[in-house]
Amino acid sequence: MQIKVKRLMKKAILPNYAHPGDAGLDLYSIEEKILKPGERYTFRTGLAVEIPEKFVGLIWERSGLATREGLILLGGVIDSGYRGEIRIVLWNLSKKGVKISQSERIAQLLIQPIVQARIKEVNNLSVSQRGQKGFGSTGKK
Repeated sequence: MQIKVKRLMKKAILPNYAHPGDAGLDLYSIEEKILKPGERYTFRTGLAVEIPEKFVGLIWERSGLATREGLILLGGVIDSGYRGEIRIVLWNLSKKGVKISQSERIAQLLIQPIVQARIKEVNNLSVSQRGQKGFGSTGKK
């Protein structure tokens, strides 16, 4: 599969796989900022992509930033029709400021096939073993 990528700024770094067999393409910030504790910020990548029809680009955290720095990602769906800049919303859940440098890997992009469902309104749903049991329904182990 080929993904078309357009640099919107010269300093933008093209997405790339760090290792053979990786699922996610690394995405890089073109900005430098210190995220204060509790702060959210939308980082620019300087890139636009063309996701093929019947596929979606999913943006996920980098596990190192999440575990070491306490940064999580908000949002993260790139539809096949979107041609704007990829932007990454990071939220600092830690109790210290976290510096994001220009050219730092801040997220990863996974390309996944999608299925579009046909919606049918009904009055009743089929019975299942789980039923309406929600959060915590499987208990602690």
